[in-house]
Amino acid sequence: MTADEGHPARVLVAGIGNFFLGDDGFGPEVVRRLTGQGTLPSGVRVADYGIRGMHLAYDLLDSYDTLVLVDALPSAGAPGQLVVLEVTADDLGDGEYDAHGMHPAAMLANLERLGGTLPTTYVVGCRAGAVEEGIGLSEPVAAAVPEAVTRVRELVGRVLAGDTRGS
Repeated sequence: MTADEGHPARVLVAGIGNFFLGDDGFGPEVVRRLTGQGTLPSGVRVADYGIRGMHLAYDLLDSYDTLVLVDALPSAGAPGQLVVLEVTADDLGDGEYDAHGMHPAAMLANLERLGGTLPTTYVVGCRAGAVEEGIGLSEPVAAAVPEAVTRVRELVGRVLAGDTRGS
């Protein structure tokens, strides 16, 4: 309970990505494993949004305190490298709107236009290796999935405890 006194924090963990594009399926795979373990605290919802950015945007209108996006990141580092980032409105830019290909940053930038507010937002990301057509994660990205599950659990635990230092 940290959102405010007497009101349990609500956390949404959202897997983002397209499992038909190799490592882009990282986010859905991590949330699949999280839901398979079934032991997250109450107040935490885990969902695979895949490429349904508008669905995620409308779900965020339901007043979540914290959003944890799990997604593949552009390859600016070694494939399989995990990164945990905090995202603020200053990071989002204008958010070009495209209902057919909603990028997470665009979806979050447009959330206010839908009547919502950006919750405290984190990204648990993995540097992608291959995002060409094909089902299945590359070896280094697949190897990073268990650690990503651990980092999401740790982050959610810290958020629920009111401790977001070092996130």
